[in-house]
Amino acid sequence: MKLTLGFSPCPNDTFIFDALIHHKIDTEGLDFEVFYDDVETLNQKAFRGELDITKLSYHAFAYIVDKYVLLDAGSALGFGVGPMLISDFEISISDLKNNKILNRKSEIVNPLIGIPGKYTTANFLLGLAFPEATNKVELVFSDIENAVLEGRVDAGLIIHENRFTYQDKGLKKIIDLGDYWEKETGCAIPLGGIVANRNLPADVQHKINRVLRKSVEFAFANPKSGLEYIREHAQEMSEEVMYKHIELYVNKYSVDLGEEGRKAIQLMFDTALEKGIIPAIGKDVFLT
Repeated sequence: MKLTLGFSPCPNDTFIFDALIHHKIDTEGLDFEVFYDDVETLNQKAFRGELDITKLSYHAFAYIVDKYVLLDAGSALGFGVGPMLISDFEISISDLKNNKILNRKSEIVNPLIGIPGKYTTANFLLGLAFPEATNKVELVFSDIENAVLEGRVDAGLIIHENRFTYQDKGLKKIIDLGDYWEKETGCAIPLGGIVANRNLPADVQHKINRVLRKSVEFAFANPKSGLEYIREHAQEMSEEVMYKHIELYVNKYSVDLGEEGRKAIQLMFDTALEKGIIPAIGKDVFLT
């Protein structure tokens, strides 16, 4: 059985899926047609129900629980892994809450913030921390640092490997939104998950989950097995940075969400519902 599968070219995703798509494990008769896209493109494809299996932001998933079900394997949750708000000059949190910042003695009202997509978890966290910050422009995540450096935006919301590179470019952290979430809730931050189309038979959904878990377990047991594949899709990253990236986003929750991971996701959705950020969810979120 051939299934369409979407995930990002980032090291954490290629690390997780390497064994699955290259048949280094028993895939139980499943084959995969792979599509590599940035997270917001994957979110949009999921809204249209285009893929059988896809990575997507938890924020986006809240809007399409009727179309997809969350697998227990493959998720990116963790501590110290959240998105960061950065700029090329010092901006205080209090100024940002007042929606006024001072740049080289010039006051900017309603500063423009570059975000990696409306439905990303990063933007969800930005909305929680700074509901006043509504002047946003959507950019491909890998373009945000340059947009800040070139003055096209006043601040940028960065994700993925840019956590490791922004300081090298002279950029400054305003706030780590993952740290903000952790202090507010005591839970890991749910960033992205792997979902299966509800049109697939239940036994196929469970088979996908089993195979994906085996793929993650194989990657942990053989961390260098997929090195060439990971490097092929990484953005000119050194091996050290690639594996820092993997260590940050691939952990016990990627093998299985467990009770703790499910609790963090449910809390995120409950908080978003309470604040009117997402619509009511009418189906079970998790694979049963």
